[in-house]
Amino acid sequence: MSKILFVMTGAAHWTLADGTPHPTGFWAEEAVTPYAALKAAGHEIVVATPGGVVPPVDRASLAPEVNGGEEGAAETAAALAAFTELNSPVPLDGVDLDAYAAVFYPGGHGPMEDLAVHAASGRLLTLALQSGKPLATVCHATAALLAATAADGTNAFAGYRLTGFTNAEETQAGLADRAAWLLQDRLVEAGAAFEEGEPWAPYVVVDRNLITGQNPASSAGVAAELLKRLEG
Repeated sequence: MSKILFVMTGAAHWTLADGTPHPTGFWAEEAVTPYAALKAAGHEIVVATPGGVVPPVDRASLAPEVNGGEEGAAETAAALAAFTELNSPVPLDGVDLDAYAAVFYPGGHGPMEDLAVHAASGRLLTLALQSGKPLATVCHATAALLAATAADGTNAFAGYRLTGFTNAEETQAGLADRAAWLLQDRLVEAGAAFEEGEPWAPYVVVDRNLITGQNPASSAGVAAELLKRLEG
């Protein structure tokens, strides 16, 4: 059994370009799907958040229309209730990477608010990348990579192939024209080799020890890649 660190947002809103707080948090599917896969394989999960606050779930991610109907929504709610580690997170600032075999960041718009600019998270990501341990993000959680700085002052992930929630998906979700910034644009500006699949379809990119998924539908694929490396 390995211990896996889930780094999750503590933000319940995302500040839009006009200063409006848009309700958010973590996206349920992106947390519970990898959680269930890793737990089924016998791994231990520890949740870390900024300040050790309980991560807020984006209520929109529990709606039937994004879960394939009422039955799917009930399954997601049940999976979320089973994720008991969410109730006892550790403070992100005090995390010792040596205690963990892998690091995973689930998405939702929350990471755009806090993890994208969180210094301790950025240091952890830089160390995880250097360590060679499996490091995975999905959807908007790839924003956390923006806070990771190499010794020469450049972004630690510059030159890495990766993916995340695309401009096209943000536009189709109706928030692109209201956002203060777009994830795809910022990652490209940071020097990452951003790759883009079809909107809303599963798409996973692996480069060295970095595993990234484009959107909620990519959560299972990211978990599978993470498990492959843990088992290897």
